Amino acid sequence: MTQSLHLRRPDDMHLHLRDGAMLQGILPESARHFARAIIMPNLVPPVVTARDAAAYHDRILAALPEGADFQPLMTLYLTEETDPADVAAAQASGLVKAVKLYPAGATTNSNSGVRDFDKVRAVLEEMAEIGLPLCVHGEVTDPAIDIFDREAVFIDRVLDPIRRATPGLRVVMEHITTTEGVAYVRSAGGDLGATITTHHLVINRNHMLVGGIRPHYYCLPVAKRERHRLALRDAATSGEAGFFLGTDSAPHPDPLKENACGCAGCFTATNTMPILAHVFEEEKALDRLEAFTSLNGAGFYRLPPSETRLTLTKGAPVPCPAKIDTGAGPVTVFDPGFALCWSVSH
Repeated sequence: MTQSLHLRRPDDMHLHLRDGAMLQGILPESARHFARAIIMPNLVPPVVTARDAAAYHDRILAALPEGADFQPLMTLYLTEETDPADVAAAQASGLVKAVKLYPAGATTNSNSGVRDFDKVRAVLEEMAEIGLPLCVHGEVTDPAIDIFDREAVFIDRVLDPIRRATPGLRVVMEHITTTEGVAYVRSAGGDLGATITTHHLVINRNHMLVGGIRPHYYCLPVAKRERHRLALRDAATSGEAGFFLGTDSAPHPDPLKENACGCAGCFTATNTMPILAHVFEEEKALDRLEAFTSLNGAGFYRLPPSETRLTLTKGAPVPCPAKIDTGAGPVTVFDPGFALCWSVSH
């Protein structure tokens, strides 16, 4: 029996598009289904200034397939040298929608990130004043802290003190992965939101480690225990305004994933919407899928919901490509481990 679901086109509030040949190859995978996306700035070199963001925005638009309806929402990469006046001008231009905080060394291309948080206090105070959101990669980098505990420790050591010291600062906890992350968002007011990825709703750490190391399930933050995955599913399917989709879709060429020191990242742009329909159906929450994908994120970023729509239809299993070929090499598409019976049409 066929089922259909009509939604406003979703927004991806955390997306990696890379640059050059990789950008050319993988941008169509997001532009196909998503109306808008918050674009991550961790290029080499990073997108630090308003001028950098404008140039990157132009490169993204140039790479869009003809006729594609997709709006990149740009971010700046926070460094200890970031100029508060440049940040304010970037927001005033309408181009930049957020600033991204990477603790130095926390993830891919984060070496230019922040080590001394006192050095960015003036920027954070300016952002609180003008209402520009701060997106945080919420993990400490202290080598003494176990990798599975780094999100919870970040909340206590870094995020909560920053928010207490900077009243009014609007913060997005990117790609939360823990019960502690869910609880912290729920305990806060409207100035705090969180993105949840597609893959963290599907996999726990066993998927990555049991029966052999599976590099295409390796991401940062790493997938955690099953109880954390269930907490994320509860949050995502709750309809609560503080939780919204940010895929953190992060392409790497297969040779850089499948080696002795593989890169972190799951590439989910191609099949996120069918996967999410499956997850929300399992949780008996299909009526709340639109809130998670299309309304809550727009609301937090103070954007109008998309006026265009797409349709999800359930039927026979639909094949999904295993790889996307790009000029930078093949990229493996995330395998959820179950048949995808939902398809997308416009």
